[in-house]
Amino acid sequence: MADSAFFCTLSHEGVLAVRGADAGKFLQGQLTCNINYLSDTRASLGARCTQKGRMQSSFRILLEGDGVLLAMAGELLEPQLADLKKYAVFSKSKLTDESAAWVRFGVDHGDAALAGLGLDLPAETDSVARHDGLIAIRVSPQRAELWAPADQAESLKTRLSAQLAEAELNQWLLGQIRAGIGQVMPATRELFIPQMLNLQAVGGVSFKKGCYTGQEIVARMQYLGKLKRRLYRVQLDASELPEPGTQLFAPSHNSSIGEVVLAARAGQKIELLAVLQAEAAEEGVLHLGALEVPALHLLDLPYELDRDREIQR
Repeated sequence: MADSAFFCTLSHEGVLAVRGADAGKFLQGQLTCNINYLSDTRASLGARCTQKGRMQSSFRILLEGDGVLLAMAGELLEPQLADLKKYAVFSKSKLTDESAAWVRFGVDHGDAALAGLGLDLPAETDSVARHDGLIAIRVSPQRAELWAPADQAESLKTRLSAQLAEAELNQWLLGQIRAGIGQVMPATRELFIPQMLNLQAVGGVSFKKGCYTGQEIVARMQYLGKLKRRLYRVQLDASELPEPGTQLFAPSHNSSIGEVVLAARAGQKIELLAVLQAEAAEEGVLHLGALEVPALHLLDLPYELDRDREIQR
């Protein structure tokens, strides 16, 4: 199923809306991504950090109406909403939870189905197509998100079902893992700086924008630092799905060398993204939870880290 066409409901995330005349200006000082790069045909990944550069949330952001929408892990939405409101008090912007207003589907290898809805979505990642209130976003090759007003949920599901198999959320998350796109979850909130999730490699960090919360730490790591921990894709021979934040170990180290970011079942195996100490990962002997459990095997990511290219964004 992972390599065939399917769709599923993206029930695991919520939608935070920031609307009003100052929405863009306000968020430009809060987020790692450059709001000026957004357009009706362009979305982005991004994150919001603490002053110490640790990610409180990560999200996909797009323009909509008189503001922007951010899709993030559902459990992070309310704390992010409450915290952002403290900084928006003097801004002409309104922050609300619009999760109930939208239905979102993940569509894998389903461009023909999107075209049938009037959405001619370009192949380039982060491209956006719009038609008759519907929004499609290319999130990685052959994968797209479909956003629609909530009252169209059932009719859209029926139309998608006519062309695509309906899958469980696990299949969509497996595609996200294979695309190398990490995500902040409640258990990993304020644990990683953006580069630990390779966020700069997938367009979620701009080094040409002005200041934002945590920017000094993030920029210093990119220009002057040597990143000791980063995102890897690994495979595990196990039946129990590890939760985000589960620690990983290596025989050469006395303490944890990393944490699970996201995991999904892949047939009889499990694939996951994990932030690991580069030194330990290169040694190639990794274990989940304890040294006694089965070893993990490193898999390839679909992109390379290139600092010179990344700082041009």
